[in-house]
Amino acid sequence: MHTVDSVLKDIRSNKIELIDLQFTDILGAIKSVTIPSAHLEDVFERGLWFDGSSIYGFARIQESDMLLKPDAITYRILPWVEEPPLRARVICDILTADGEPFPGDPRYALKRAIAKAEARGFSAYNIGPELEFFLFRKSGAASTIDAVPHDVGGYFDFSPNDEAERVRSAITTTLQKLNIDVEMNHHEVAIGQHEIDFKYSDALHSADNSITFKYAVKGIAVKHGLIATFMPKPIFGQNGSGMHCHQSLFSGDVNAFHDPNDAYKLSQNAYHFIAGLLHHARGLSAVVAPTVNSYKRLTPGYEAPVYICWAQKNRSALIRVPRYTVGREKSVRIELRFPDPSANPYLAFAAMLEAGLDGIEKQMSPPPPVNEDVFEWTPEERAARGVGVLPSTLEEALNELAADDVVKGALGTHIYDAFNRARRAEWEEYRLHVTNWERQRYLETT
Repeated sequence: MHTVDSVLKDIRSNKIELIDLQFTDILGAIKSVTIPSAHLEDVFERGLWFDGSSIYGFARIQESDMLLKPDAITYRILPWVEEPPLRARVICDILTADGEPFPGDPRYALKRAIAKAEARGFSAYNIGPELEFFLFRKSGAASTIDAVPHDVGGYFDFSPNDEAERVRSAITTTLQKLNIDVEMNHHEVAIGQHEIDFKYSDALHSADNSITFKYAVKGIAVKHGLIATFMPKPIFGQNGSGMHCHQSLFSGDVNAFHDPNDAYKLSQNAYHFIAGLLHHARGLSAVVAPTVNSYKRLTPGYEAPVYICWAQKNRSALIRVPRYTVGREKSVRIELRFPDPSANPYLAFAAMLEAGLDGIEKQMSPPPPVNEDVFEWTPEERAARGVGVLPSTLEEALNELAADDVVKGALGTHIYDAFNRARRAEWEEYRLHVTNWERQRYLETT
């Protein structure tokens, strides 16, 4: 773990000339300003002023002065920059002109949620996100993408001479150099779809790693003449990309989700947490599946969960409990399966944590597990078992979020207002847009 002193020493020893100071806007887009490395010591001490009114949802013009404060722990040399000027990046917190944490900073929203967990006696909220993505070829003009995916492989397919495998290997090597501990990589179900899993960490570092992961995947793809996309559903008729989130709470060195005497090895805290996630799932969906395109992934038939239930073996459930391995008590966890990689990880993790904590605080009890394929049930069977369904559109999800004070509270008033405005504008633009599908269907038949 880096300190200010170790960062400055590393910059000198590796002859780093440029430093990218990075943060995300409310929607999760990476923002960056670059400084000469000689200025970093002063920026560590005093911060760097910038115009917050130019970043969506940050500040009004009359309140525009904001301060970037780099977090030394996040310092990384960018391994794909192989020729001078060499560069590194540091993720920043955002402060107001008074030096206080800015309530519109997504990273601060997650810190605030973590502080609530700590106040309830939990020392860590650990998350291991699994971000799936697609690789596409560039075609013709540099701004267009070939509709044909980069490969035609399927789940776990492997060929040592396959270019997709070489790209995944290059990404894995790059992530390791960025101090992201990759556990495995493989081809996913859809053609052109891939997954690279990295080791879980506390929520803040996992969110930082998720941002770095997306940044690195896109950078390496470009070096191979490809475009990487974390769009949830880029191809009609194929599985979409999810961001399954394995999560647990710890008290000191003890996994607060583990109970050796339970059939699923889950503690009461874990059951309450599951119940909280299920209770808030419809409002939570707007944060963890935040785009119009997200709801084209969340449809029956493509492995993405739609129905609000939990189970152990059933991957059609919203929450899955991975099987317990003897001697690995610290690995007992739950897996939330409906988030997707278009989400801002800071906001998604904050909202998930506060939804689960609400379940613990109110001692909610989850319904019985559903170990059958819910996709095969009729609406009447689901209603009889009390199994709800996720929103089917972004507009429906935003309406659910508006009615959920716990999830809104996780975002905070500033972020919620800006997030809601942006996503409703996205929905309205989509609603009014005339698509190729409509022209093909109606142009000559009406």
